[in-house]
Amino acid sequence: MAERETLEREGHPVLSGLLALVGVGLAVGLIIGLAALVGTRMLGFSGETASAETTNNQSMFLPKPEKTQAEDGPLITLAPEPSSSGQESGPSETETTTKDEKQISLSVSQSEVSPMEQIDLTGVYPGGEGAILRVERFADGDWEDFAQITANVSDETFSTYIQTGQVGLQRFRMVDSDTELTSNEVRVTIG
Repeated sequence: MAERETLEREGHPVLSGLLALVGVGLAVGLIIGLAALVGTRMLGFSGETASAETTNNQSMFLPKPEKTQAEDGPLITLAPEPSSSGQESGPSETETTTKDEKQISLSVSQSEVSPMEQIDLTGVYPGGEGAILRVERFADGDWEDFAQITANVSDETFSTYIQTGQVGLQRFRMVDSDTELTSNEVRVTIG
């Protein structure tokens, strides 16, 4: 009888191994499933819709908007250009009238560029909201429109860019299309 019990135990090793394999598979599957469930809950991937409780627990904070004080004058100040004789001269008639009224201040970000390289023109025009300014270039002893380029004044500031292949020292200014008020001139060397 002992032989028969030994044969029965030895006769079903495949079945015993298969049962052990299924048991281990179920245990591993259960552990992986629980880990996935816990991970999705921790990351907030639940199938539930957002409730007021989860909305109240959000961490983003936005302060209430407050009105800021507007600046009184232009945001940039330009140094006066010396006269051709090197001496400071008194203000001309046009300079005195424009100081009492609106004034267009123009600046250029590059003083020397290659031909057809972009030249950025920016400035401020206090009280000129909505004005359209056109670019003028000094050529042959007179100011003339430069390629029909304009800039719109928004929040009392304006910006545009120009390109030219004309080499040498070039002078540019902005002119209000409605009032013909002119800005200071800027000089750029093209070469």
